[in-house]
Amino acid sequence: MPQTNDIVARLWYLCSILRESGITYPEYVTELTYLIFLKMAEETGSETRLPERFRWRNLVDKPAGKQFPFYRSLLHQLGSVKNHRVKQIFLGARTYLKQARYLSLLVEEFDKINWYAAREESALADLYEGLLQKNSSESKAGAGQYFTPRPLIDSIVELVKPQAGEAIQDPACGTAGFLIAADRYIKRETHDLKDLTKAEVHFQRERAYVGVELVEQTHKLALMNAMLHGIHGPILHGDALGEVGSSLEPVEVILTNPPFGTKRGAGLPERSFPTSTSNKQLAFLQHVYLGLKPGGRAAVVVPDLQGSAAPKVCRELMDCCDLHTVLRLPSGIFYAPGVKTNVFFFTRGRKDAANTKQVWIYDMRSNMPAFGKRTPLVREHFSEFERAFGPDPYGRSPRKDEGEKGRFRCIMREEIEDRGDTLDINWLGSPTTQDQNNVTSPDVLANQIQKRLERAARQLMALVSEGNGKS
Repeated sequence: MPQTNDIVARLWYLCSILRESGITYPEYVTELTYLIFLKMAEETGSETRLPERFRWRNLVDKPAGKQFPFYRSLLHQLGSVKNHRVKQIFLGARTYLKQARYLSLLVEEFDKINWYAAREESALADLYEGLLQKNSSESKAGAGQYFTPRPLIDSIVELVKPQAGEAIQDPACGTAGFLIAADRYIKRETHDLKDLTKAEVHFQRERAYVGVELVEQTHKLALMNAMLHGIHGPILHGDALGEVGSSLEPVEVILTNPPFGTKRGAGLPERSFPTSTSNKQLAFLQHVYLGLKPGGRAAVVVPDLQGSAAPKVCRELMDCCDLHTVLRLPSGIFYAPGVKTNVFFFTRGRKDAANTKQVWIYDMRSNMPAFGKRTPLVREHFSEFERAFGPDPYGRSPRKDEGEKGRFRCIMREEIEDRGDTLDINWLGSPTTQDQNNVTSPDVLANQIQKRLERAARQLMALVSEGNGKS
């Protein structure tokens, strides 16, 4: 969105000015969080939740000598209001600005910005993520987190097709991008909720969306983003791999891009999972498939799964769920270069055994351009995958295996088992290290032989059992 990009450029310019006064980038983003909320509340007509004396226009109209102390008072007052969500956003809020003239500069520039695009689209997260992307491209430290590109979010939501009346969860919600996109999709399909009953509308606004975010400042932005889009369901501050996550009710839909890497100090999650691991993406994957209701569906962004626990978690996933589709994502779409990622689409089974018969894998990674500044990722890049996926959100649409030269292949469960239950399967371009290991490693060959013998024994036992039954 060009208008949003213009706003990001303007805010980044202001950041460069304020950094000269000793304000760090995280402090600047924190300051923006409060000011953006006040301004967007005015623009979207959401100011009724704020005390009449502590709104954006009150701040703008204060004379120069009184504006800065009023701003400090405003932050304190909004942290103690009755509205729970506003209180969550401003609890403990304080300004990092050192001089009144810098606040005057920010307020003046904010009032000059054309916020029309932010009123019409979910641009609040775009602004924040745009600033993070700007910082990561110009600072070696980077943003420190992975944020999901909006074209990918929109494509995933379009395929999963969340429905009115379904509970939708994101256990690592960031700025609430998936929840906002799901809400936008449902509103589009229900004529802005006009097709729903009063009780159904209440559910959509108050209970349909559940988020969890670990980082405090990102949690505040998620709260703001949701509130400004009419979403008032619980967005919790905490760790989905800890007590907060264990308290969540099973849901019909989970959409998420959980953090990658290992827990700090290689420690285990606070919660216990069937497969114990310090690998966060493996722990989150378990949270997702265990947190779905029977028949519930999920789409999860995960890196290429590695580590000793990965085969067991993949095996559990394919037993508990129908892992019907894997999308191998192109490189360069996240802020950290070289991260190889996928999207797993799956449906929780009615029983917890043998739910995956085959996995359709779409390779959007091999022989693709490196996305980044010069080649930005756009929604059209997912068009071919969406056509191949089909209209059924459970992955049951008629599909065509495109063969070794095509991007879409059907891999049988037995073949995945022979490969040691790894889902890093590549047939286009140069083989991955994992593929080479599968060919050359004696351990992998021994594992393949063991799996085939176990499968043959199960088949033999089934035949014997069937023969006894007939006799």
